[in-house]
Amino acid sequence: MGKLIRCLTRDATVMAMFLDSKDIVAEAERIHAPSAVCTAALGRLLTAASMMGVMLKGAEDTQTLKVDGGGPAGLVMAVSDSRGNVRGYVQNPVVEIPLKSNGKLDVSGAVGVDGQLYVLRDAGGAEPYVGCVPLTSGEIAEDITGYYAVSEQTPTVCALGVLVNPDLTVQVAGGLLLQLLPFCPEEVIERVEKNVAALEPVTTMLAKGMTPEEICALALDGMEFDVLDTYEPMYRCACSREKVQRVFAALPTSELLDLPNEQGEVEATCRFCDAVYRFTREELQEWVDMRVKKEG
Repeated sequence: MGKLIRCLTRDATVMAMFLDSKDIVAEAERIHAPSAVCTAALGRLLTAASMMGVMLKGAEDTQTLKVDGGGPAGLVMAVSDSRGNVRGYVQNPVVEIPLKSNGKLDVSGAVGVDGQLYVLRDAGGAEPYVGCVPLTSGEIAEDITGYYAVSEQTPTVCALGVLVNPDLTVQVAGGLLLQLLPFCPEEVIERVEKNVAALEPVTTMLAKGMTPEEICALALDGMEFDVLDTYEPMYRCACSREKVQRVFAALPTSELLDLPNEQGEVEATCRFCDAVYRFTREELQEWVDMRVKKEG
């Protein structure tokens, strides 16, 4: 379970939030068993999606982030709800590429830079919002910053980090999202810029044992602020046997009855949590019979 706090300065000019996402990213690593660089890429996107998710307006709203940069990792995807609970996957979870010259994982090399960041918001019955911007760097954080600048005209600082141990487990993971709100005065902007420039990398601060409250206090140093919300987001999949059944049952009759294998079963695996759902030939025939009865 992660810890996310959202803060607002008392003059309502700056919003800051920080998420300690170690448990979320560790669960993603356990499920998908990715290579180190793919853990870092997916972990960064999960962290960003969780923070962006808590800004959704409706309790049942969801937000999807997709990064398709043409790199060997393929598509990287994360889906969040309005409580910051998140799930995701990497299309090709095992990618082995050299470290960067500074010894860091080459996330942009795995993700690629020739592509797009997609942001999709689903508010239930309303028409889904779809935003799309070219990738800035493939490092995820800079791409999120670029999305807010281009698509929402909101000055934003996004910092993300995932530190992977030699045994591929997650040591620390987290992210900072800071936004300047309308009518933010120049002196506040200058103060924020100074604070951000003085911040250490997210993984360094977390490795020192700093809390989300302490990190937000550094980002908002010199400004009075209040903690508005505290969340405990988790890696949580929304799949179920009933949802998979509805997908299969909607297929044309001929296609549905051709699905069973030699053992007389059809199975589907969730890409987000690796859960496997199996249905027998008899169950499929029952769905067809119910359809015929309903249509008759």
